[in-house]
Amino acid sequence: MADRILITGGAGFVGLHLARRLLRDGADVTLLDDLSRGRADRDLDQVRADARLVRHDLTTPIPADLLIDDFDEVYHLAAVVGVRQNSENPSLALNVNLRAVLNLIDWCRRRPPGRVYLSSTSEVADGAARLGLAPFPVPEDVPFVLPDPSLPRASYGLSKIVAETLLRQCADLFPVRIGRYHNIYGPRMGHDHVIPHFVARALARQDPFAIYGATQTRAFCHIDDAVDATIGLTRLPGSEPVVANIGNDTEEIVIRELAERVTRLAGYTPTFEVFDPPPGSPDRRLPDLGRLRRTLGYAPRVNLDRGLRQTFDWYAAALTADPTPAAPALVRDHP
Repeated sequence: MADRILITGGAGFVGLHLARRLLRDGADVTLLDDLSRGRADRDLDQVRADARLVRHDLTTPIPADLLIDDFDEVYHLAAVVGVRQNSENPSLALNVNLRAVLNLIDWCRRRPPGRVYLSSTSEVADGAARLGLAPFPVPEDVPFVLPDPSLPRASYGLSKIVAETLLRQCADLFPVRIGRYHNIYGPRMGHDHVIPHFVARALARQDPFAIYGATQTRAFCHIDDAVDATIGLTRLPGSEPVVANIGNDTEEIVIRELAERVTRLAGYTPTFEVFDPPPGSPDRRLPDLGRLRRTLGYAPRVNLDRGLRQTFDWYAAALTADPTPAAPALVRDHP
């Protein structure tokens, strides 16, 4: 019998790529999404040919008759993400992300799945690193710290800290796996992250080309590698909760160099205008993947050159299909 899989936020970036992979593996996949962020587009239509889409807003309880199957795996990806969204409306991030995980847990208590995976974030460990309470790269077992709770963007990290804590308390009911994503990128990731921002502005041939935090560094992980790690982590044997960083620790890059690579793909050389990074943005982010390597033998397979080219080509094709998108905004952070 095929594995029965539920993906919350299944119409979103990670959710749809995860669904495609699981469907290729022969799983029976259900997507739960209210389509407030995930898009009803051709990519979703292709997945829906083989998967079931259930429309539901997870800020409200899951009705008893909405999901009647017993699921082998639940991937909880639904959340308000992105620096812009969380900075402009921090109360929305807290409201949606906390209500969603609480309602999911209530449903899981009624119909315990085989195991539950939570999509978390590197931001839950950034605070410990900034205050010198953790080594660098930052491992998983560090204190939860909010260095400046007054910053609007702190709402996202706080929501994930609480979600992790809540799900860990459910380990007596079902195995819990938590993946802390570090700068995942790829086709169809929306427009609220640094790589699609840079791509959109490069396709528009913006000159001058603004960069906020040009000397900061990040290590970007292609979505295919993130999906491999997500599934492998979820299926680790044992009943104890497992938390693992997910990312690419082999290619740390300075943000200015990232802008140069993207504009080269667009075939032009703009003047770069460099601005200070916003408050709360870490100077470096590089995952400690020791736990993932030890438990899964994980190693990222998609290097940044190949991943950037694939992502750039996807957005260029999307622009050709819809030549009148909103003007690309300036990105002021690198989450």
